[in-house]
Amino acid sequence: MSAVWHPFFQHGTEPAPPRALSSEGAFVHTDRGPLLDAISSWWVVTHGHNQPEIVEAIRRTAGHLDQVIFAGLTHEPAEELAEALVDLAPAGLEHVFFSDSGSTAVEVALKMALGYWRHEGDGRHRIAVIEDSYHGDTIGTMSVGERGVFNAAYDPLMFAVDRLPFPTGDGAATLAAFEALAAGGQMAALILEPLVLGAGGMRMYGPEVLAGLRAICDRYDVLLIADEVMTGWGRTGRLWACDHAGVAPDILCTSKGLTGGVVPLAATLASARIFEAHRSTDRRRTFFHSSSYTANPIACAAALAQVRLWQSTPMQARLEALTAMQAARLAALAGDDRFAAPRQCGTIAAIDLVVPEGGYLAEVGPRMRAHSMQEGVLLRPLGNTVYVLPPYGVTEADLDLAWGAIASFQV
Repeated sequence: MSAVWHPFFQHGTEPAPPRALSSEGAFVHTDRGPLLDAISSWWVVTHGHNQPEIVEAIRRTAGHLDQVIFAGLTHEPAEELAEALVDLAPAGLEHVFFSDSGSTAVEVALKMALGYWRHEGDGRHRIAVIEDSYHGDTIGTMSVGERGVFNAAYDPLMFAVDRLPFPTGDGAATLAAFEALAAGGQMAALILEPLVLGAGGMRMYGPEVLAGLRAICDRYDVLLIADEVMTGWGRTGRLWACDHAGVAPDILCTSKGLTGGVVPLAATLASARIFEAHRSTDRRRTFFHSSSYTANPIACAAALAQVRLWQSTPMQARLEALTAMQAARLAALAGDDRFAAPRQCGTIAAIDLVVPEGGYLAEVGPRMRAHSMQEGVLLRPLGNTVYVLPPYGVTEADLDLAWGAIASFQV
């Protein structure tokens, strides 16, 4: 038996996983054959595996600068990346705090929001969330995520939040619920996954709801935190999901595709007023957060190379082409009674398997995963929800392989 303890993997029921040997483009090559990475290795790989420009940036930086403490030192990769992120981000996000994962990016955002209100002399402390959300696996991020099988064992550690119903239709019920909470005066921040709730089942809502929530935040001076860890870097068809609604959050979290999916890095972008609330001659107002590898130079260089690719190639055209390719294949299953609720937001396409019992622990999920692997495709259903979220370098033939594996599954 291997000494490795795998994430989100039940060692009591799952067979030993394949061993990855190499990766390139849209494929992971294993000791059992090639696998089309139809889920971008948990949504992180943007352009493709082992993108040459990113690999070269890592090699070049590692040759002269490795990890250095970022408290009291700075370096060119981080400075250049921060400037580039501010240029690409929604308007008003002027400061960048680096960390190392999506979970830590969100933890940072929550601490920034609560720190802001404390330093402003306001007693606000409530956080509003949308039901079925997922924001990470650290204590704070579990607190603002959906409660259930993911985190039931850790409930004594988590803090209370105010939950909004998931937006359906025009989102009127969600907007009304948030308006009532915000009017109470204790609401510090609303945190949400814009347009797509990823681990919650690829649930999707419209940009008009996002715009409505932003308007309520403006009306009652509530901070809006956009968790774009999954939705950022083009997944929804635009660089940021917030772009669809024409809104700018007060805080934005990014990770996953930030480095093209090559090495870990995260960033939390904040508006000037949040930064200024912490900047002071009083050292007690310091933002007390860090991790050992904050702004690792090699990771920053990889991210900067990914950003340069985004700026130098016709990415919007590529996103639109991939969106159309996904739509055609999703439509082909829409009339199949084995499936229900086909849905798409940009390059993300999802559909539900019709089974007696759904949910994250639905028995059909592992069966679909095993079937797709036999077909040469890496899928990871969310219970009975199957989704295809591929690297942007996939071809028509690659998508035929992915959707063919889904279509050939016998529920």
